[in-house]
Amino acid sequence: MAATDKLIAGYQRFREGYYQDNKTKLSKLAKEGQFPKIAIVSCSDSRVEPTLILDCEPGDLFVIRNVANLVPPCEDTDNFHGTSAALEFAVTGLEVESIIVLGHTQCGGIKALMDTDGKKIDKSFISKWMLQLEGVRDEIIADTTLKDELSRNNCCEQKGIQHSLNNLMTFPWVKERVDSGKLRLHGWRYDLNSSELCAMDAKTGKFVRISK
Repeated sequence: MAATDKLIAGYQRFREGYYQDNKTKLSKLAKEGQFPKIAIVSCSDSRVEPTLILDCEPGDLFVIRNVANLVPPCEDTDNFHGTSAALEFAVTGLEVESIIVLGHTQCGGIKALMDTDGKKIDKSFISKWMLQLEGVRDEIIADTTLKDELSRNNCCEQKGIQHSLNNLMTFPWVKERVDSGKLRLHGWRYDLNSSELCAMDAKTGKFVRISK
């Protein structure tokens, strides 16, 4: 069976089940547009599905996905800026009330970054993308209290979320709304093994469990 056959079968179940049960709501979204209150920057990892983890409906979340859920700094260059463009639309177009940077354990992008310490960096798109956290990685490698690979990777995953939150504030339309109280920024981290969800304390930088 081709992998896409599963998707086609799933679509048929959607058409006969969910779509029929929620046709009015879905038609309203199609006609009136989207008005989500929350934007989420999430990892592309197939094991982390924000709408499933947070039990949300279509129209609830504006989801921006990339490798390692990173927010790049605001840059005025002629390069292509997919994540920045999506954030701009979420903030200035949809006027979301919150942006959540949703990280997770066992992140492949973070592991790839940590594994390159002291090695020659290749020219892949992934390696160049992850160099945003090169300084974070170097600080972690220099920290002698982090004794093993798991603890270093966990630390980088958490610091990567903080780094993205800091980068969000380099966008003038984000900073303006945060300063005026119209927009709130959050750092969350999902544990693939336990399904625990933690939120970063803005004052301490520590992640505290918010799930029961």
